[in-house]
Amino acid sequence: MIIDITNVTHKRIKNPRLAAYAAIYLGIFDDFMYQVAASGIEVDTHDYSEATAVRIVELQQKGAVLRNGDRSIYINAISPACVACQTGVGSATFFTSLQCHRDCYYCFNPNQVEYDYFQQHKRNPAQELLHAHAAGQKANFLALTGGEPLLHKAEAASFFQTATAAFPEAHTRLYTTGDHANEATLQQLQAAGLEEIRLSIRMHDLAKGHRLTFDRLALARQYIPTVMVEMPILPGTLEEMKAVLLALEELQIHSINLLEFCYPFTNAPTFNERGFKVKKRPFHVLYNYWYAGGVPISESELVCLDLMAFALEQQLTIGVHYCSLENKLTGQNYQQNYGRTLPKTHYFSEKDYLLKSAKVFGHDIAKVLSVFNRRGYRGYERNREHRYLEFHVDQIPRLAELDIEIGLSTSTLEMRENEWVVRELKVDLTRPNLFDFENDV
Repeated sequence: MIIDITNVTHKRIKNPRLAAYAAIYLGIFDDFMYQVAASGIEVDTHDYSEATAVRIVELQQKGAVLRNGDRSIYINAISPACVACQTGVGSATFFTSLQCHRDCYYCFNPNQVEYDYFQQHKRNPAQELLHAHAAGQKANFLALTGGEPLLHKAEAASFFQTATAAFPEAHTRLYTTGDHANEATLQQLQAAGLEEIRLSIRMHDLAKGHRLTFDRLALARQYIPTVMVEMPILPGTLEEMKAVLLALEELQIHSINLLEFCYPFTNAPTFNERGFKVKKRPFHVLYNYWYAGGVPISESELVCLDLMAFALEQQLTIGVHYCSLENKLTGQNYQQNYGRTLPKTHYFSEKDYLLKSAKVFGHDIAKVLSVFNRRGYRGYERNREHRYLEFHVDQIPRLAELDIEIGLSTSTLEMRENEWVVRELKVDLTRPNLFDFENDV
């Protein structure tokens, strides 16, 4: 068992050196949350993690499939591109521009690198595909997004034509609002080889807007093999979303991706007006993630899980997939850490694709060294600045005779000055008699 060190559990740590070390990361987290609040949005004081865990267990008992450490949950069907997203290997997403005719208050595109530039300028994603092919790159999943990619219909068709020709085995998909997906456009995309199209529904649209999207979905089913909906789920929309699921079941689309709703650090007044609050604990491991979506809004996850329970109760046949924000982050962890040469003290975790090591502090160092010396283990490192001994997590069970506290370190590899270096991100708490190597890391 691993004990997540929070401001509450921190008080239970008996080893003063470990407590002081853990306080460094608590301070980093508190500073981050201060910056979130300083952007103008309220942070929820209630922690819904226990309610979430109960719902997940119930969903599994009812037949839902849990993936990626419970970060992804689905019933009936899931896009193969969503499965590949777990590691991101062989997947690539392109865009022509970041222009969009909509103005969604929760859009995170303004967080993208060179957002202002790509409001006025375009890329050539088809040409980028050809360059990738010429360089010998492999691709199993190729996507076109935006902005709104169908503001540039010729470029969209060219992209999928090129993808089909250069990477014939790759699964292709398009993200769109659907507003510009008329019959002629869908016929063109079909001819270009598009395999999957994902349309979005905005819950703050009037019924007329929803009806238009449903009509576009019905039309898309005539031309594109896999038709999906992908949308963020807002707190307080459970009943409205139940009606949406029933409408999508009637249309018999392939599936819907229920996305955890996020605050993109913009439009705080709009979020406040709607009573939305940021999750008390936005990330289990705080890091500079590539995904620019922001921080999750409290209670969105609960609505997603309740919708999955509703789908099971109603025996819906379409796929329903809950994609949490954490699910979107593991691909980065995998690509940074998998297959690299690691320090002898570190272990690559298949659970979150981050690196794990064990640390003991202060007066516990001598106790651990006594066991290691007796067993002939020398794979440890000493840090005299923080007074800890670091070693591989597979050694923790060998310390069962000791009544000590162990800091379980979580780290990642980062490229700095053309070499990979370890950056520690978090420390948790365990004991030799609590630790389960197979399940904990």
